[in-house]
Amino acid sequence: MHIIGEHGRHDTRSQDAIRVAIVYHSGYGHTARQAEAVAEGVRQVAVSNPLLLSVDEAQRRWDDLHAAHAIIFGAPTYMGAASASFKAFQEATSTVMMTGGYLWKDKIAAGFTNSGARSGDKLSTLLQMVLFAAQHGMHWVSLDLPPANNSTSGSEEDLNRLGFWIGAAAQSNTDEGPDKAPPEADLATARHLGARVARVTRDFVRGRHLAGS
Repeated sequence: MHIIGEHGRHDTRSQDAIRVAIVYHSGYGHTARQAEAVAEGVRQVAVSNPLLLSVDEAQRRWDDLHAAHAIIFGAPTYMGAASASFKAFQEATSTVMMTGGYLWKDKIAAGFTNSGARSGDKLSTLLQMVLFAAQHGMHWVSLDLPPANNSTSGSEEDLNRLGFWIGAAAQSNTDEGPDKAPPEADLATARHLGARVARVTRDFVRGRHLAGS
């Protein structure tokens, strides 16, 4: 499996590296920026390497997804649900992975989403991802951040400023391109998710090795 190293180069040096795939769809580039921030967070954890794939690329690299220890899913929220392109990827996995014998069973999973509105019914998309991971027998990792910007001492610069628990949420103004949106607070929240998933995955993999399974 080829994985993206610290400086964006493919890195196959360590058999002990934690491999975290990030599979996402982005309609206008905003969710892609969020995905890149998740990958940056993964790189912050020692011996952890991200593999960043669009949903189209992912459907040509099933073996790499099968080899990953964790998969983080990302999609924009359109009309209260994940985008059609991400849904097509989900449905494709039922043929390739589920009928092949639950090949993603016991992998770590997490998710992120972006929308134009502050809420935008993003919870619906995250719940869709949770159910998807459960159907594959995966272990879901939450955001592990308290809700922020909910008092007079809060600000728009706070991590988890939108107040989500299940995964990382971002908001991008509809009249701004991906060069300006989502804001840094939401990208920092995405980096937090990537680092958290990498740490949880590292501990999970080490625990399995100690148990001899």
